Amino acid sequence: MIQSIEFRSMNTTIMLAAEGPRAIDGMQATKMFIEECEQRFSRFLPASELSALNRSAGEWVTVSSDLMDMLQLSMNYYFETKGIFDPSILTELKWIGYDRSMDDIRINNGRAPLPRASKRASRPAFHEINLDLTNCRVRLPYSMEIDLGGIAKGWIVDKAAHMLHLYAPACGVSAGGDILFIGHPEDGFDWDVFLEDPRDSMQMLCQLHLSSGAVATSSVMKRTWSQGEKVRHHLIDPRTGESARTDWLSVTVVTPDAITAEVYAKVILIGGEGELSNLLRNRQDITFIAVDPNGNLLGSPNHKDFIYESTDTNLSIGVPH
Repeated sequence: MIQSIEFRSMNTTIMLAAEGPRAIDGMQATKMFIEECEQRFSRFLPASELSALNRSAGEWVTVSSDLMDMLQLSMNYYFETKGIFDPSILTELKWIGYDRSMDDIRINNGRAPLPRASKRASRPAFHEINLDLTNCRVRLPYSMEIDLGGIAKGWIVDKAAHMLHLYAPACGVSAGGDILFIGHPEDGFDWDVFLEDPRDSMQMLCQLHLSSGAVATSSVMKRTWSQGEKVRHHLIDPRTGESARTDWLSVTVVTPDAITAEVYAKVILIGGEGELSNLLRNRQDITFIAVDPNGNLLGSPNHKDFIYESTDTNLSIGVPH
């Protein structure tokens, strides 16, 4: 029988699900791991390793192997997506009001202060970061700050699910729209994920049906706030430095690992139809489902293979943010 727990971490709802006699022990160990990762990699915590790196821009800093792994992955995705994935947009995020966690913004009735200064005309490019793999050192260009929020979340979900799998043959980890399932439940049912309507979080558009693997959803409708007269969201288009203007309200990606699913859900949403062929030319492992402003679904040629109509499910996990 599948057991599950929920808790709050990384400014989102985390759900762990597992099957077997050691499921509870595994979920407790995984919960502790996720909470420790938040302390290490959150840009909102001054004592985190990421915050320390951002404060040291212009200097060589010794970092953990985990942070180096995230930076290497980030660089790979930066080049692979031709810069649509770009963690060096933290200055722009702060400028549009995302200078505190979404939990804190929501406490302030979803309002953020106006920028204190004029927007900078340019910033260092992400590829200008120096990575010394031999000595595990990093040097950010002077004045650069990075936000690893999305890719860090995917990385944490991947690591957490594989940790939980040490205790349970079938398990799943869900964190703010990033989900990874490993193994097949004993009762023979697959895993099902609710795909919510981005226009109304209380409504479900469909269920996705997975035997294993990852699914991630990115939306321009969830992490939103007001800044003066403007409504902002957290998905920055690096090409403009502003909240992305997109063809769709949300994009969901199905692929084997949570890191790729997280990254590509965002870059497909930011890039829109105009960038689809470039982004997916060499990624046959990715299936995407987009929701347009009218609530219509469209996507990869095989996207309907993952849409399941039956109400007979083993465990359905929503897409929290």
